[in-house]
Amino acid sequence: MATIDDLRKTRLKKLKAIAKAGLLAFPTQTKRTHKISEALEDFTTLSRKKREVVLVGRIKSQRVHGGATFLNIEDGTGKIQAFLRKNRLGERGYQFFLENFDVGDFIEIKGILFKTKKGEKTIDASDFKLLTKSLRPLPEKWHGLKDVEERYRKRYLDLIFSPEVKKKFVLRSKITKELRSFLEKEGFVEVETPILQPIYGGARARPFKTHLNALNIDLYLRISPELYLKRLLVGGFEKVYEIGKCFRNEGIDKFHNPDFTMLEFYWAFADYKDMMRLTERLFNHVLKNVLGTLHIKYQGKKINFKSPWPRIDFSQMLKKYTKINIEEIDRNALAKKAKNLGISIEKERPKAEIADEIYKKFCRPKITQPTFIIHHPLGFQPLAKALEKDPKKLSTFQLVVGGIEFINAFSELNDPLEQRKRFKEQEKLFKSGLREAQRLDEDYLEALEYGMPPAAGFGMGIDRLVVMLTDSDSLREVILFPTMRPKK
Repeated sequence: MATIDDLRKTRLKKLKAIAKAGLLAFPTQTKRTHKISEALEDFTTLSRKKREVVLVGRIKSQRVHGGATFLNIEDGTGKIQAFLRKNRLGERGYQFFLENFDVGDFIEIKGILFKTKKGEKTIDASDFKLLTKSLRPLPEKWHGLKDVEERYRKRYLDLIFSPEVKKKFVLRSKITKELRSFLEKEGFVEVETPILQPIYGGARARPFKTHLNALNIDLYLRISPELYLKRLLVGGFEKVYEIGKCFRNEGIDKFHNPDFTMLEFYWAFADYKDMMRLTERLFNHVLKNVLGTLHIKYQGKKINFKSPWPRIDFSQMLKKYTKINIEEIDRNALAKKAKNLGISIEKERPKAEIADEIYKKFCRPKITQPTFIIHHPLGFQPLAKALEKDPKKLSTFQLVVGGIEFINAFSELNDPLEQRKRFKEQEKLFKSGLREAQRLDEDYLEALEYGMPPAAGFGMGIDRLVVMLTDSDSLREVILFPTMRPKK
């Protein structure tokens, strides 16, 4: 049985034969007149008038019957059958095709459209031209791959053989487009902020560190654009948003990838309650314009996005499923309780974050329908404003659907003195060994001292949203080139 290396050597010989015949194996131009989808859509008119068309595509299959050959060719819009015959192309031309063209090659075909006796729409080739010579054969049993990771490593092959995979990424593009459309209609301005930052902030995460030779300084890949977007509120913008890559040097699992796409937006003179109502409208817009419905299925669960959605206090949720009263228990007792529940807690982790770890394991998986979890305990989010009527709680919310956290949002802390106090507390945690703690950013504090209006902020991982709306199993299914462990 021929190996891939043997087949590659054979194709290299064909490449030489093509060059010897004075033809280009990788020409620059094509005279395509129609996309395949256009030819199929206008098939009746084109075939009746016997109008000659030029189609292009990759050869996906080939069947030879003596003096006639049937091909299936496919471009980015569709596929069609092509009919090549010796008595029309001439013996030399037909034989040249058989000897030098392979499945996987890109080809240009000129001809007239017709239907076969079986009713299949076909182009009757009067001429052909090689557009790209493929040097490796396409895998024959790609659909049956047991090593799913190989599909992610070689996404280009996954896209060739799996139309449903390609559809997910087309849908992803539509989702992002509708997010932008909604925000722009609401008056938000799209901006770009630095990916390389002198100090990282805006989230609890470990960063990637790099070095800028030109200035001889260390920089970090951003874990969030938050602090720069809020600097723009100081500068006079009232509604800003950014869609872009963020990077966190953490574990990889179904819902985490080291680089991911984040949507963050900030709204001056609004609070977290305004933001919840806006979030409901945003999802209504995206689902109706992308899927045409507010009812979806995700991993066997029926989910209804019709608003308004429930608002449930974090402490109530924790008490309901674990019997823990977060307002009465101290940090050490809570850490002991977490240990008894099988949750490993670092000695440096503060009370609010321990409560969050317990919530993630015992509460969040119970939430199927869209639900806002509100009012996390003080200490959970150093950048969030405390509730005026209950300063031990924060003006925060998370959107949870199908057991997955999609959104973190809150009324933004704009008191520079309180923010400095929170940053210093985080610095102590960092120095004690909690590497995910946020860092003290003097430049951001200086910006706050010039005055930032009251505002609400919103952060959502777009990858997770696409996972749910495409009913996918993990982020790897909806990130074109997910991070993979290198092969040995």
